[in-house]
Amino acid sequence: MKNGIMKNSKIKQAAKFLLGFGISATVSFSGLQAQQPLYLPADIPLDVNVIFEELMPEPGYAEITQDIIRQLTRNHYSEINLNDEFSSQMLDSFIKTLDISRIYFTQADIDEFEQYRTQLDDLLLAGDVNFGYMIFNRYRERLMDRLVYTIKRIEEDPEDFDFTVNEFIVVDRAEAPWPADEDALTELWRKRIKSNVLSMKLDDESDMTEIREVLSKRFRSQLSQVLKTNGLDVYQRYMDAMTMTFDPHTQYYAPRAAENFNMSMRLSLEGIGAVLTTEDEYTKVVSIVTGGPADMAGELQPTDRIVGVAQGDLPYVDVLGWRVDDVVQLIRGEKGSVVRLAVLPGASSLERKEISITRDTVKLEDQSAKKEIVEVEYEGRTHKIGVIDLPTFYIDFEALQRRDPDFRSSTRDVRNLLEELKAEGVEGVVVDLRRNGGGSLSEANSLVGLFIRRGPTVQVRDADGNNIVQGDSDPELVYDGPLAVLVNRLSASASEIFAGAIQDYQRGIVLGSQTFGKGTVQELIPLGEGQMKITRAKFYRISGESTQHKGVTPDIVMPDLYDTAEDIGESALPTALPWDTIDPNYYRPYSDLKTLLPSLNSLHQSRLGTDPDFAFIEAQINRALENKEKNQLTLNEAELIGERVEADQWRLDITNTRRIAKGQEPYESVAAMDDSSEVEEDIVENTAGVEPVVDNEVDSDEEEDADPYLVESGKILLDMIGLQMEERSVALRQ
Repeated sequence: MKNGIMKNSKIKQAAKFLLGFGISATVSFSGLQAQQPLYLPADIPLDVNVIFEELMPEPGYAEITQDIIRQLTRNHYSEINLNDEFSSQMLDSFIKTLDISRIYFTQADIDEFEQYRTQLDDLLLAGDVNFGYMIFNRYRERLMDRLVYTIKRIEEDPEDFDFTVNEFIVVDRAEAPWPADEDALTELWRKRIKSNVLSMKLDDESDMTEIREVLSKRFRSQLSQVLKTNGLDVYQRYMDAMTMTFDPHTQYYAPRAAENFNMSMRLSLEGIGAVLTTEDEYTKVVSIVTGGPADMAGELQPTDRIVGVAQGDLPYVDVLGWRVDDVVQLIRGEKGSVVRLAVLPGASSLERKEISITRDTVKLEDQSAKKEIVEVEYEGRTHKIGVIDLPTFYIDFEALQRRDPDFRSSTRDVRNLLEELKAEGVEGVVVDLRRNGGGSLSEANSLVGLFIRRGPTVQVRDADGNNIVQGDSDPELVYDGPLAVLVNRLSASASEIFAGAIQDYQRGIVLGSQTFGKGTVQELIPLGEGQMKITRAKFYRISGESTQHKGVTPDIVMPDLYDTAEDIGESALPTALPWDTIDPNYYRPYSDLKTLLPSLNSLHQSRLGTDPDFAFIEAQINRALENKEKNQLTLNEAELIGERVEADQWRLDITNTRRIAKGQEPYESVAAMDDSSEVEEDIVENTAGVEPVVDNEVDSDEEEDADPYLVESGKILLDMIGLQMEERSVALRQ
């Protein structure tokens, strides 16, 4: 369905399928295996009239379409109305998914499509999908035309590129006017070609002959991928546009797509452990599977774009413009083998880096709960704070069904870790759920039970309005001491249920940043042809608030680089179901922590102002926010070099500022910083116009610093303990 060069909007964040109760990896958008091109890339005729062929729907698609609509209207959580409003939204969505950067369609095309604005609902109800093919064929023809123009400019036009002219390209054209005509399109693409050449000139220090050869192969490869598109791809994509107009997590899978989806679900923890999607012509990293090879290597990051894949020591295969499922096939491989990735960090960086990852299978042990003790200096003393890192809410269902008494689960493991931490004399516990995408609902429910005696934990409301309350019936309280839950923007689903329950009971304080906001439940429904993944229910906290869209708001906020990326989280999805409330369930809070929050926040903020690590993080955040306002990329070589030099100097300055504040030796140069032997995980989450920031922190003979978020969490817990002791002391004196 998705050709690698096709455009994706934020709607395609649904590539991060949140099936069941957690974020699951998916990497396939088409049920088809990689197809053999009609021509080898080097032999493709550079004539659109020769290579373009209209794609047409199969006769059976009408019946399948009507079956999909029946499932939507009968089983979706929301009331589904195919009307003129839906038709209008679907038209805009489909155009956006095809051409989000507005570099293929002209204003005349858009005006022509406008006549269908209120007709799509009627056509779909009749099983008519011809409009989807009409608009897609127009897009595909324009795409071929632009690629042919680009290849000819690179291969046949001897004219040199003038990099002394003060020109620029617009980085994000999502809101730009549509090109007026073919001449305007050609001007846009002239600058895009020039930008590609300049980027390679500065990054690879290649001569123009080599650059032309590489770009020729790249764009011919893209054109080859376009020629692989077939009628089923178009149908799948058009159905996506329909279903995702109602909800970003509802999708139809044709038989082969269903088979590939189920395979990707089974293999989601194999290979390198990364969730991929397609954005523009790039294969983009959506998230990293905790405990997987990519996570353990520590270099690949969300928002990175993969432009090349190499097997071991073999040469790179340029994958710019490839279908994402074809890229995945290259990345997957035998356990123990090495894959090398050529990556552009972030959404707009042009500085290429290479990453080597040894393929492996993500074992349950790699994702299991772990503990550590963080020593926190506080008011002249060293205090021990226990930390439980929980990457996912897991349970070995097969072992449970076999009645294996030693079956693994997150609750069982955390229970044991809590007992160990208590024996080691910790003064408080932090449950670290950062980047925890969810998992088993039953595990989230039972994990809450380790910290409360009994009571409700979550409400689940289905499409029929039935409200099911789940809770803990075990009166045993495993840990009753000071508790904090640490979350960030990638904490989703079951993580939000746990954090929300702890917050509602006021059993502990929630720290960090706003969570993902995934509060819906999906179910797979078999069809006569294929299957549907459809949203069937929503989560609600025991307070009655939904976790959908808004997520969980921390009691105390910590600055986080993920918050600079606008395309992370449920709120980034334009058709996400709304936040709402239902009646609360009865529960009794364990304390009145809310009265302590003003004082806790005041103490927290006073520390942030003098903490070198958080000053470093704040500097990166401010830089990211500043650069998001810059929506232009210069095509003047001297100016671009100057911008890169300035960005490197900025990295050096903020890194050295932190090192000096911590009593460490500053780096003498950018080269020394980049060549340091150990790299911290302080990396800016890149958005449009943001340079990647990697702090090469400590030398091999220096002790690795503690996670500043965990240290500050410990200090907040100690603040809370002190304030509670003061309250009790005042109460005794009265």
